[in-house]
Parts: sequence; C-alpha cells; structure tokens
Amino acid sequence: MSAHPTPIDRAQAALLLLDTHQVSTLLQPQAVLAAVHEAFTLHSQRAGRVFPVVREALATGGVFGIKSGDVPAQGLLGFKAAGFWPANRAQGGEPHQATVMLMDPATGRPLCVLDGNAITTERTGAAGALGLQQLARADSEQLCLFGTGVQARVQLRFALQVLPALRRVRYVAHGGQRNEGLEAAFADRCDIALATDANAAVAASDVVITATPGGGTLFDAAAVQPGTHINAVGTDTRGKRELPEGLLERARVVVDDATQACQMGELQWAPPGLPCTELGDVITGQVQVARDAQDITVFDMTGLALQDLTVARMLHTRAVAQGVGTAMAWPW
Repeated sequence: MSAHPTPIDRAQAALLLLDTHQVSTLLQPQAVLAAVHEAFTLHSQRAGRVFPVVREALATGGVFGIKSGDVPAQGLLGFKAAGFWPANRAQGGEPHQATVMLMDPATGRPLCVLDGNAITTERTGAAGALGLQQLARADSEQLCLFGTGVQARVQLRFALQVLPALRRVRYVAHGGQRNEGLEAAFADRCDIALATDANAAVAASDVVITATPGGGTLFDAAAVQPGTHINAVGTDTRGKRELPEGLLERARVVVDDATQACQMGELQWAPPGLPCTELGDVITGQVQVARDAQDITVFDMTGLALQDLTVARMLHTRAVAQGVGTAMAWPW
C-alpha cells in the first residue's frame, strides 16, 4: 500500500487473520530458522530496530508484555502482545499466550493478525539452534535439559537437528518425576532418560539447556565443567532466574540483545559491566568467536521482536500465496 492510498484502496482494505491451526500448518522449521537468522542479521546491521519492551505484572497473576520493532528498508512493522498466565493450566489451557500483528508502516493500518503461540515456540527454538551452531562444540554428545514443557521440547528438537554428534540426553523435571511423553517423543532420536541428580547431569554434559519458568537457580555453578555450552531460555522477565551466582563471570557470555539481557535476562544478576557479545554480531562476522575447547559459553536468550516479525512476515507471505486464513474487510 502506498503512503497516500486512493479512496478505493481504503474502501477495499482487508485484514488477514491466521489462527493457531493455520499458523501451525504454515510453519516449517527450516523456514523459521532462515527467518530468525535474518532477524539476527538485521539486528547486527542495525537495519532492524527493537523498541523498548513492555513487561508488567497483572492483578490477575499473569504477566503481560509487548515486543515491537521495524525494518524501515523492508516496510516491516509490527508487534507481539504476549505473556504468561499460570491460571490457564487449571482450565487445561496453555499459560503462554501471544498474538502478533503486522502493520503497514506507511498508513498504520493492520495487515495481518496471527496467533503467536506457535510462532514464539518455533522462533525461540530456532534462536537456540543458532546459538548452538555458533557457540557449542561441534562434537557435543551429551545434553542436560531442564524442563519438559513445550519450549523444552522444541529446544531439544532443534538441538538434535544442529548437533549431529548429540546422542545422550538427561532431563531434569519439576518434582523429579519421569515424563513419559517427553521420552516417547525423542526415544527414536537419542538415549533420553530422567536425571536424578541435576548437578551430576550438568557435570556430565557438553550442552545444558534451561527452559523453565525461571523460578530460581537450577544447579550449582561448580557443576559446570570446562567446555560446556549453556542455552539459557527461561529468564525473560525482571526477577526471573535459572543460572547460579558466579557462573557468568566464568563464561564467555553471548546475548540476543545487550539491553534486554541486562533488564530481564540472566545478565540482570551479573556484575555491572560484565562483557557480552550479541549473537547477531557473531553470525555476521563482526565479532569472531574462536572457541577454546575449555571455554564455558552462555547464550542468554530474551527474545527479539525482530524474530517474531520476520517469522510472521514469512507466514503472511505463505498464507497469501496458498489462500490460507480469513480475510476480513477492514475499510478506513
């Protein structure tokens, strides 16, 4: 749409709606990985902007947030309204809820509204995969997974995809109970079993992924051995935490966005001025990471608005091409 649409353009304007089933059908892991790679590249080149994040506790017990941004040269603008509502579990629903909207930057009119749950899950898994590709040892064979939910599973799925030598997975579950569904989902791809001792599982692992609600430290810093890589996924709000005190000071720390990481990621717990590198700069080669075999590396993931927008744009393009979704008249 042009900056000065004609009256007939306004009268014929439409809004495309994509529900959770349509989004899930259109999502393809490799396409998501490419879109998230583009988001990190745009962020590194400062061709894409991420605006200040809104993240607020609600009287209902939930947490509400808005992540937004744009890519001016590509005409990409939008936001994700999302958060965490733990009471949803009592209704059999998913506590994480998200909605993405793409907008026309020339007019401010909405172009597409997408259910954001699957988008958030897949783009976070893809971001974790890129972190593993850039930072984990390529010969990593054993992984320790904290969490058994939706995000833990997508992180493991992508990890098995990008780390071919990965063979053995030990998971730490809330309450220490086996999760037969998780084991069944991955039994044909790896040796997977419940870890009865979190510290021992961390000490024996080449890669550690923490994908929990961020309710507190999950293991002792001393358990982390030289050469370990950690993807820290669950800390995305001020006050949340997964990693133990003293670990970040021993590690080479990489983040998706330095400001966000200090505000609501694991870096909120780090000493002021702790050095960190943005993953986008590693991907674009602006920063070289020559990983020593004994290095401990941490990827602190808080989630970029640009990831949501590049994935949503890919879905919007696919939906239009395939005639998927509900088009509503949206004249103005």
